[in-house]
Order: sequence, then C-alpha cells, then structure tokens
Amino acid sequence: MIFAELDARLERVPGTVSTYVGRLDADPTWTRHADATHYAASTMKVGVLVALHRAAEAGHLDLDAPVEVRNDFASTQPDAPRFSCARHYDNDDAVWDRVGGTASLRWLADRMIVRSSNLATNIVLGHVGLPAVAEVWALAGARNSVTGRGIEDFAAREAGITNLVTAADLAALLGALALGAVRPGPLAPPERCTAMLDVLIAQEHCEDLAAGLPEGTRIAHKNGWVRGVRHGAGVVYPGDAPPYVVVACTTTDLADGGPTGEEIVDDACRLIADVSAAVWDARHDLR
Repeated sequence: MIFAELDARLERVPGTVSTYVGRLDADPTWTRHADATHYAASTMKVGVLVALHRAAEAGHLDLDAPVEVRNDFASTQPDAPRFSCARHYDNDDAVWDRVGGTASLRWLADRMIVRSSNLATNIVLGHVGLPAVAEVWALAGARNSVTGRGIEDFAAREAGITNLVTAADLAALLGALALGAVRPGPLAPPERCTAMLDVLIAQEHCEDLAAGLPEGTRIAHKNGWVRGVRHGAGVVYPGDAPPYVVVACTTTDLADGGPTGEEIVDDACRLIADVSAAVWDARHDLR
C-alpha cells in the first residue's frame, strides 16, 4: 500500500522521478521509471571511486603515493582547449588549498565522495581514465548509464558528450559493492569493497536520503545535484532488517541546485527524504 501511495504522490511531481527499492541480490520491491536516464551530476563519482580501487588492486596505481593537485584538464572533446574547475562551484576548500602541491589518490578519492569535490574528481578521473569507469558500469550490470566526461568540461558538454545514470543502474552498482563486501564479486575483492563502502558511509552531505532515516542509521550513499537535478542513491543497513538499496533520481524544477548542508535545502531534497522515510517504514516488507 505504501508504494502505491508513493506512486500517486510522485505522479504529481513536475518532471521525471525515478526510483528503485529492494533487497540486495533480489528482484526490486518497487520501481518507478527505473530505466529513465537522468543527468548524473555527482553520482558518477561512485564509478570513479570503484575504477580507482580496481586500478590499485591491479597494481597500476598506488593509492598512497603523492600526486600533483593541479586544476588543469584535457577535454573529452577532441581539439577542444584544456579546461579547469571553478572554486565557487566546488564543495571542498581542503582540496583547493592543496593546488600547486600534492595529495594522495586515497585522500582525493575520499574528498570526492564525502565532500563531493569536483576538483578531486577530475584529478582522480585523470589517473584512471574514462574507459576504466565504463568497465565498472559494465561489470555492475548497468545498461543505460555512461560517464563520458569530467566535471565542468563544457566543450564536451556542448558537443553532446555527457554523464547519464538511471535509478536501476545506480542500484546495480551500489548493490554490487555491498554484496562484494561479503562475498567475491565482479568489482573488487571484499576488503576493497568494504573500504569503498566505508568512504560512502562517511558521506557528509546528508540532506536527502539520509535525512529520511532515524538518526544514526548506517547508509553508504552518494547524492548529486545541479539546478533541475537531485539524486540520492544508497545502501541502508537497518539494525533490525536486512540491508536494502534505495535510489531516487529526480529531474525537476523542484531542485534548485543550490548549496547543501545538514538541513534539507529544497523541495527535491525533501521529496527524496520522504521517499527514504517511507521505504524505511516498509523495510520489513521488502522482498
């Protein structure tokens, strides 16, 4: 009954709202437009995180070796000029304070997730490469998601090169990570999947999915936002029920794309928090 009520509510929301809810390694309990594509915003950073750890596992990168923190990147669009990130558009002064110096890839990957730093993301992406992220999506079983460029690569964006996700694909990626922490899976050995989940659990932007959960509930999650877009994707670990995946992707005017903090900041945040709260109430009834 609760999911029928959610469907009725979401039907009235302007734009497109996609959802995926279900236990790990099981058919979903509830979906809504789960294969509709949305601009990825910062949810693409989960794929970059996994690609980094896979490269480290293969011995191609040392996560603790220092790398240059440089705000200068090659565009995905051939022959386009190099581009840089704008500090005012980022969420983490700590990374910017290191420009001109060095930092470890592990630290940069942490800042990419917990503070959603765009600068850190582009640096990490430059070390792993877009094909490695595409491989992560494929290994997770994603069907419609693509990471085609770095963040703020406007020349590529104008050429139609973009980053897309679906609720189903984000659920597949996070579900593969969560299952990979308890048994061998396609993404990485259990200890690496556990390390990546720990980073997602340390997420500091908690104004959407996490805001709908009781205080102290463990959730490994990543959100993303720009004007007109707000997404939340996570694995919730209740103390009294099996873990479950919950994803809500919104492309709607309710998302103002503004700065975020510990409080719910716009109607799209509130909507996702409400979805999360409703799913929490139904956690014992999920398939």
